[in-house]
Amino acid sequence: MASNEIIEAVKKALDEKNNKKRKFVQSVDLVINLKDVDLNKPENRIDEEIELPKGRGKEAKIGVFASGELAFKAKNVADVVITPEQIKELAEDKKKAKKLAEKCDFFVAEAPLMPVIGRNLGRIFAPRGKMPKPIPPDADIEAIVNKLKKSIRVRSKDKPTFHCLVGREDMPPEDIAENIEAILERIESKLERGRMNIKSVYVKTTMGSAVRVI
Repeated sequence: MASNEIIEAVKKALDEKNNKKRKFVQSVDLVINLKDVDLNKPENRIDEEIELPKGRGKEAKIGVFASGELAFKAKNVADVVITPEQIKELAEDKKKAKKLAEKCDFFVAEAPLMPVIGRNLGRIFAPRGKMPKPIPPDADIEAIVNKLKKSIRVRSKDKPTFHCLVGREDMPPEDIAENIEAILERIESKLERGRMNIKSVYVKTTMGSAVRVI
């Protein structure tokens, strides 16, 4: 259960004064500002995949690089399945490869295919933080994809301010608050001084005003 302070901040961010109604369902984002962390050192940067306890409000799109039986099973659960033959096709059509990288939030790949993916698509996928996570050919693809559908990626890169998705405005405030709590716990666990390295945290809708959480 999330703290009352976080729940109240979310309610305020969703309130009409801060969040005029739009013709689309807005995302809810968390904005995190770090302090006293040298982000020029790659080992201090945040790069985490976090499963949200209450989901994203809208499932993440998942791409799977696979062959044979794994590809067959993946077709029932993933948004896109890319076979080994299609990897080379994508490498020859950069526009198509970029479109694929933008289409999916996460990618996983049958471990033996990783060197081929790296050689052919690394330049396009790596800078976008979309390189696939290797999985064994006999992996439970349904369980992996279902977990990723509820997950987000939090990346600070070399900047002290970064943001991530925590839900959508049509979710209950308590659910969004619980997601925020889970994200903050994970980030604190990765910082040398935990909460002391967090300068401030804000929650906001896509077009709304930011409300301070911490």
